[in-house]
Amino acid sequence: MGLTKFIFEKLMGWKIEGSFDPSIKKAVVIVVPHTSWHDFYIGAFTRKILKTEINYIAKKELFKWPFGWYFRWMGGAPLDRSPGQNQVEAITEIFNKKEEFRLALSPEGTRKKVTVWKTGYYYIALAANVPIIAVAFDYLTKKVIINEPFYPTGNIDEDTLKLRSFYRGIVGKKAEYS
Repeated sequence: MGLTKFIFEKLMGWKIEGSFDPSIKKAVVIVVPHTSWHDFYIGAFTRKILKTEINYIAKKELFKWPFGWYFRWMGGAPLDRSPGQNQVEAITEIFNKKEEFRLALSPEGTRKKVTVWKTGYYYIALAANVPIIAVAFDYLTKKVIINEPFYPTGNIDEDTLKLRSFYRGIVGKKAEYS
């Protein structure tokens, strides 16, 4: 057992259920509920244990010296967030340039409780022609649960209902925001 797995499972008490299909090199990975900054290191431990590259996007300014190397090393891709940019197009272009890119996003768009998800994750998956992989960080059971890939049909209302059903009963770090 490696050090990362030992810390994650034995010291922190977490388990991973499911895995990423290694043949799927590109996907939008949605993580719900996103209620705390702790989700970042839970995700970092998970990807290290599973030996799977998981990426994220952040404003391009973060990728400058002196910390740019760190953000890239952690799987980050810079994004120009200046006004007038079509973010879905820009992110789709990142997918097109990379051989392997699994973009982790929180469709809630915040760490607070929301009733409606933002739709960018869905339109990115459609435009990039990649599946959506639902991942839950359940702090109640201390499990990271990885669902099967879901291929969007173009019917966002029906697809969102299917994706949201995966998260029933999942409790985030801050339960009141779940």
